[in-house]
Amino acid sequence: MAEIRLGSLNYVALMGRVTQEPELKYTPKGTPVCNFNIAVNRRWKDNTTNEWKEETSFFRVTTLGRAAERCGEVLKKGSAVLIEGRLRSRSWNTPNGEKRNIIEIVTFRVQILDKLAPEAEITPEPEIDEGVDIPKDQLDDIPF
Repeated sequence: MAEIRLGSLNYVALMGRVTQEPELKYTPKGTPVCNFNIAVNRRWKDNTTNEWKEETSFFRVTTLGRAAERCGEVLKKGSAVLIEGRLRSRSWNTPNGEKRNIIEIVTFRVQILDKLAPEAEITPEPEIDEGVDIPKDQLDDIPF
């Protein structure tokens, strides 16, 4: 059987609400990083009981660069947002030596859906494009 060469696709789009105040931090080299969580609801009709059901999922979101500073200024707990980005998995050791893992969404775009939002769309600057990431030598220095 011939080997099949696959391209790569890592794209996520979610609409939900911010569940806590965004947290803006800076890497040792001064790169802004804004973290927040969003809640995403899913609603469907159960065919067996004919009842409407709902579930909520929570996702960690990371924004880098100048867009991170803007997210830290504009987003608030309860803000309705549309997030576009990619999944990233990383791990680190706690000060107690415990290994931690996380899968997060690194944004390409954050669109605020609230009517009175001061700026509707927050996009990364060209220097923080989807192909650029936090250098591996800095990952251990990030305390989150």
